Amino acid sequence: MKFKDILVHIDNSPSCAIRLDLAVTLAKEHDARLTGIYVVTHAAYSSQGVRAKQDEGEAQALFASKTGDAGIRAEWLAADWGTVGVGMADVLNYHAHTKDIIIVSQADPGMSQGDIPPDLAQRIVVGAGRPVLVVPYAGTFKSVGKRPIVAWKAGRVSARAVNDALPFLLNAEKVCVLSIKDPAERDNGSDADLGSNLESHAIKVKNVTIVIKTIPVANLLMDFAWEHSRDLIIMGVYAKNSRGKYDLGPVAKDFFDHMTLPVLMSH
Repeated sequence: MKFKDILVHIDNSPSCAIRLDLAVTLAKEHDARLTGIYVVTHAAYSSQGVRAKQDEGEAQALFASKTGDAGIRAEWLAADWGTVGVGMADVLNYHAHTKDIIIVSQADPGMSQGDIPPDLAQRIVVGAGRPVLVVPYAGTFKSVGKRPIVAWKAGRVSARAVNDALPFLLNAEKVCVLSIKDPAERDNGSDADLGSNLESHAIKVKNVTIVIKTIPVANLLMDFAWEHSRDLIIMGVYAKNSRGKYDLGPVAKDFFDHMTLPVLMSH
């Protein structure tokens, strides 16, 4: 089981090259078709001028340079959404619905994002209905998914994340199932059950439980990943719908602010 149809968001930000390199690597490993999508939206009372076409041309040139000699099937999609007021996240989610996985970047707080919403990645995670690989805006990542951590907490979103991540898990060298528990929390054995389930797929699993209360979960996960040379965190994302807007859980919010390695998120 592999990711065979990958969608990567292309824009004019400095972080685009980072996620595109990772997308090309993933497409090679999974013998997948890689579609680069560049989104043009139309705000009310705003016209697209020469500069917008130049930006699109530059983005397409970057995609061509990264994929031309990579030995993969690559397609360019310029999604010029003519309806006024439709947002970039809506367009990306529409196209993500029919892909295996979508790759986006963490927002760079030090850069002007132009037309790109600062919460774009969060809105993709909530709305894509597909696994979303979120790539940090800084750093280089030569591999992804060879040494993953599954951030496990018994419940629907974690279960969904594990299922979405199976193409990674089936090709991993060894999977770490990491459970972080409060000292007062009773052990229900679900992490052991998950390990048994994954092993039934011939996936090598190591179960690790950390009992701690004072350190934020996101920090602990990223520190553990760094100390054990892991290249991917797999996690389910909790989000509460309040008056038509989704409010992400605190762990996901911390990751979007401070992530240091790629994170596969499912909602």
